[in-house]
Amino acid sequence: MIYAEFQNALQVLGLREWSAIREIRGRHRELVKRYHPDSGGDPDNEQIAQINAANRIINDYLEAYRYSFSEEEFYTQNPEERMRRQFMDSPLWGGAR
Repeated sequence: MIYAEFQNALQVLGLREWSAIREIRGRHRELVKRYHPDSGGDPDNEQIAQINAANRIINDYLEAYRYSFSEEEFYTQNPEERMRRQFMDSPLWGGAR
């Protein structure tokens, strides 16, 4: 896969630069349901094929992705916890006095 294909897949599914796996799955399900012949609307087999191809590209990327479980990454993904940890002992924020 090249980056342009990956970007196109994100665009087809209407995903942002940052998306959780549950958002990706939900968006795929929503789009397939919208264009599926059983939905009662005008079936668009080409659109469903594009959606499924985009989903495969993104899933291939996710399967090969290496997750960081470092402390720094944890606090990047959980900014509320970073703030709590940083200020939990501050008397100004109700911490230890």
